[in-house]
Amino acid sequence: MQNDLKNIIESLLFAAEEPLSINRLARIIPKAGAQAIRNAISELTQEYDARKGGFLLHSVAGGYQLRTRSEYAEWVNRLVQHASFRISGAALETLAIIAYKQPIIRSEIEHIRGVDCGGILRILLKKKLIRITGRKDIPGRPLIYGTTKEFLEVFGLETLNNLPAPEEIQERREGFNLGG
Repeated sequence: MQNDLKNIIESLLFAAEEPLSINRLARIIPKAGAQAIRNAISELTQEYDARKGGFLLHSVAGGYQLRTRSEYAEWVNRLVQHASFRISGAALETLAIIAYKQPIIRSEIEHIRGVDCGGILRILLKKKLIRITGRKDIPGRPLIYGTTKEFLEVFGLETLNNLPAPEEIQERREGFNLGG
């Protein structure tokens, strides 16, 4: 069953558009059980690492996802250049403020940035990098913003605890081709 289970999990990871958690895999493959799924994922990870092929199994956003190896980014970028994910420097700055200070309201973001952020917040909401988490219990009941699971996926983070140090932001920006 272990080889079949590995092949089933590999197929699911290949077909999935988002990371798959152990719980989700267990719901899809109920006869396997969570521990058998963990073991199969561990074996797949070791096989991909030993093979040093074009992709690897990456733990991200509370699940697992097949991703291309960074050393082949140049060629992958040539293929998907038209569909690359781009946001402006101002949007990236706003996103970083939200990521590090969340939960946060618009006036706090604007105080830090020193400029109006309404348009940028709409863009980040549309790209599903941030979400409205509620309303602050102060006069006017302003919206509260936080990051999303998609944010974790785009930046390859398992959790918010894995956010880079602020000085690493520029390096990450260039590595993810977010300029423009």
